[in-house]
Amino acid sequence: MVMAKSQMERRLKQRRTSSKLADLVEFVLSRPIVSTGMIQEALKVSKQGALNLIGELGLREMTGRGRFRAWGIV
Repeated sequence: MVMAKSQMERRLKQRRTSSKLADLVEFVLSRPIVSTGMIQEALKVSKQGALNLIGELGLREMTGRGRFRAWGIV
């Protein structure tokens, strides 16, 4: 968990202070698996915003589906 957090925090360097990426790191570390809807509710972002944050953080897609996807840390 500590190693995953340090790897994710490296992506936070030179980001705007208003970026929700730091909030996403904490949210992902607090749960074993997250979905787009969970991220939308927790961070108050749109669906596309949640997908963009997931892409920037480089989370691994766990379900193997195109729809109703969920991500986690491996």
